[in-house]
Amino acid sequence: MNLRIDADFLTQTLIDLVQINSINPSLSPDGAGEAEIGVYVADALSSLGLAVTTYEIESKRVNVAGRLAGKGNGRSLLWNAHMDTVGVAGMADPFGAVIRDGKLYGRGSQDMKGSLAAQIAAAKALVDAGVELAGDVWVTAVADEEYASIGSDNLVKHVHADAAIVTEPTDLHICRAHRGFIWYDVETFGRAAHGSRYNEGIDANMRMGRFLAELDKLEQELRARPPHPLAGPPSLHAAKIHGGREISVYAAHCQMEIERRTTPGETETGATAELQAIVDRLAADPTFKATVKPTFLREPFEIGADAAIVQALAQAEAKWLPAPRPHTGQTFWTDAAILAQAGMDTVLIGPIGAGLHSAEEWVDVQSVVDLAGMLAETAVLYSR
Repeated sequence: MNLRIDADFLTQTLIDLVQINSINPSLSPDGAGEAEIGVYVADALSSLGLAVTTYEIESKRVNVAGRLAGKGNGRSLLWNAHMDTVGVAGMADPFGAVIRDGKLYGRGSQDMKGSLAAQIAAAKALVDAGVELAGDVWVTAVADEEYASIGSDNLVKHVHADAAIVTEPTDLHICRAHRGFIWYDVETFGRAAHGSRYNEGIDANMRMGRFLAELDKLEQELRARPPHPLAGPPSLHAAKIHGGREISVYAAHCQMEIERRTTPGETETGATAELQAIVDRLAADPTFKATVKPTFLREPFEIGADAAIVQALAQAEAKWLPAPRPHTGQTFWTDAAILAQAGMDTVLIGPIGAGLHSAEEWVDVQSVVDLAGMLAETAVLYSR
C-alpha cells in the first residue's frame, strides 16, 4: 500500500492553525482559548468524512474528537495533540505563519500545531488511499495542556482506544518515557512579636531558612542518584516563598511552594516522605513547627520498547526516515501520562523545531510531512 501525504494540504492546514489565536486563557487573561481553533479542526475532520464530536469543557475551552471507523475486528488507535498555546509576549509576528528556508514560524508552530496538522493530513492520506482499517482511528485535539490538562482529563471520559500516540515535539525521535511532577505547600509557623521582643518572637522565616538548607541537600542528592535511562534523574526546586507582614514584627508564618519532578517508578508517597523527614529532623527544636502538603500531582510515564504500538511506530519510522533514531525520554511532563493511566498503551513522537515558549518558535515543515506519513503508516500496521 502506498500512502501519500498531501504536502500542500498539510502546509496550508498548518498555516491556518498557526494564524488562529488559541492562547490559553488560564495563562494569559486575554487568551482566546480553543473555541475558534476547535471549529476549524472539527470542520477539517468532517470534510474528510470522519464522525466528529466537539466537547465543551467550559467557556471557550473545547476538545474535538474525529473517528475514522474501522471494520471493528482490529486494534484501535488514538492520535493526540493540544490546541492551546502559551502567550506571545516579545514575539514580532506570532500569528504570521511565515515560511523561510523550510521552517514555519509562529506561536504554536512546533508546540504543537505542526503535530495537529500532521494528524489531520495523516487522516486524509488514509481516506484518499481508501484504506479499510481493522480498528478505529481517533484524531483528537484537546484543550489546556499548557496549564492543567483539563482537556485530556475530559477526553478519556469519552474516548478510548487500545493505544495512543501523543504528537508532542520530539525531533522525530520515538519517546518512551517522561518525568512527572508534584506540587507542595510547605508552611512554617512562628510567633508574632515586636521586633525588640527577641525573648517572645519566633521567626517563621528563619525556620523556613533551616528547611531550605536541608532542602538544598536533598536536591543535590536527588540529582546524584542513578538517572532513569531515558528521563534522567529526579529533581526539585523552591519556586515561591512568602513570609512576614511588617519589618518590625517577627514573622508568624512563612509559606513556600515546591515543585518535585519525579521519574518513572517514583511515587508521591515516597517523595512526600523525603520532605517530611526534613521536618521531623528539624522538629528536634521545639520552636520549629512546619507542615508539608502535596497540592497537585501528575504521574511520570514509561512504555517498553517491546509494546505493540512502539513496534508498529518503529516500522513506520523505518519506512519514512532514512535512518533509525535512538529512542528518547523527556524531562518535561505531557498528556501521555493521562492517556496511559486511562489504559491506553501510549508513545510519543513529534516534529523537528525550536523555540517552544520563546520569542521565536518554528517547526520544520518536512518533518511535519514525515510525521504525518509515520502516523498513517502506524495506523495500518497497528490495527491488523
